[in-house]
Amino acid sequence: MAPAVRSGRVIRRRDVGLVAGIVVALAVAGAAAAWSATRAAAGVGTDVSIELRYSRFEPSLVRVPVGVPVTVILHNGDPIDHEWILGDEGVHERHRDGTEPVHDARATEVTVRAGETVRTTIVVGQAGTLRFACHLPGHEAYGMTGVLMASG
Repeated sequence: MAPAVRSGRVIRRRDVGLVAGIVVALAVAGAAAAWSATRAAAGVGTDVSIELRYSRFEPSLVRVPVGVPVTVILHNGDPIDHEWILGDEGVHERHRDGTEPVHDARATEVTVRAGETVRTTIVVGQAGTLRFACHLPGHEAYGMTGVLMASG
């Protein structure tokens, strides 16, 4: 089979294959970017970063989608330990007495040692507002609290 000639240049099958491969790669990359942007806009599979600094949470207001796994990334920039306890008022009331010095068994109750970063993945089951706080002695009273709003 003779090669096709276009504008005085010979186009070989491997050139066509290369161009087709590049077009497919660009299409896949574009589709992946659009899919990621759609998921991010919908709040799907999002990561939430919270800084623990000067015995405060920043941001202190976090919004998450209902029923979707969200990875909470907690970075403790303080020279002291903190904790991130997420729940309703009953959960916080149980933790105020400080009977659990270390939290690692539940995704919504995390110890974050000085200078460390900890990741935990949560799924909020219903729309509403939950609080998060550090219940180490004096931290909540100092203002180390925040709000997580879940919407569907």
